[in-house]
Amino acid sequence: MRVLVTGATGFVGGMVARELVRAGREVRLLVRPTADRHNLRDLPVEVALGDVRDLDSVMRATAGCTQVYHVAALYKLWVRHKHEIYDCNVTGTEHVLQAARAQAVERVIYTSSVATLGLPADGTPGNEDTPVSLADMIGHYKRSKFLAEQVALRYTAEGLPVVIVNPSTPVGVGDLKPTPTGKLIVDFLNGRMPGYVDTGLNLVDVEDVARGHVLAADKGKVGEKYLLGHENLTLQQILSLLAELTGRSAPRFKVPYALALGVAYVDAALARLVPGREPFAPPVGVKLSKKKMFFDSSKAVRELGWTQIPVREALHKAVQWFVDNGYVKGMGG
Repeated sequence: MRVLVTGATGFVGGMVARELVRAGREVRLLVRPTADRHNLRDLPVEVALGDVRDLDSVMRATAGCTQVYHVAALYKLWVRHKHEIYDCNVTGTEHVLQAARAQAVERVIYTSSVATLGLPADGTPGNEDTPVSLADMIGHYKRSKFLAEQVALRYTAEGLPVVIVNPSTPVGVGDLKPTPTGKLIVDFLNGRMPGYVDTGLNLVDVEDVARGHVLAADKGKVGEKYLLGHENLTLQQILSLLAELTGRSAPRFKVPYALALGVAYVDAALARLVPGREPFAPPVGVKLSKKKMFFDSSKAVRELGWTQIPVREALHKAVQWFVDNGYVKGMGG
């Protein structure tokens, strides 16, 4: 079986490609000519040069494929030009699904995000069915992923066999850029985190997320969403775990929300004045921190037979990978 994976040079996509190779699939990757292929260097895969924003290249890459894993997305909480996020996440998804329909593929796995899901007002964990709307989306990343998921649902209603997975916050090996969560770990390791805000995240090992994708293709129901997450932890608990794993001190100062937001706005304004500079903590990230992003992934466990390793182990792997790959000053491997 030949499968196409988009976004395979990224954190989740690279692990999905690796899991598919492990599962014995014939894997083709849609890769931008300028993309860093570090995560793919030892994989026996076919590379098709192209970009999800270019429909013709997506059509060529999809030809002859039985399944498509559309993982590609621009995951950034701050960009200089907002159209970059919508071009990649929304238009790119439209192109991939259009090509999948034209090639009559048997199954599409679309990688959405818990960013598109609702959070109950009483603070209990959200799930695939928690009510939510575009008006609830804070920032261009969340809005773009919500709109892209609506595109996927529309194609499903029109007959394309799409299964949606909604990963929470993956951590682990291979976070090249790194992602916002990976940056949090790197900043902690480099002593660049003097304080923390009162928020929470649902963490999951990136390798478990990859397995969840393949299980969704094999066992998932068309038109259904499967939340791929694991443990709900406050940021203070995450930092405490990192402190235990590394022997470094966790920050003790809880930054008031208003102060964090004010500093973030100033930092973002300065970033716009300096080419190549990005804010340390984008205002959108601070706004998102006002709610604890806690979720319940029991549907994927129940219906897909999916399992997850403890988050402590996932964080340990992430720390070791960042150290081994030179992200931590004075501790490069």
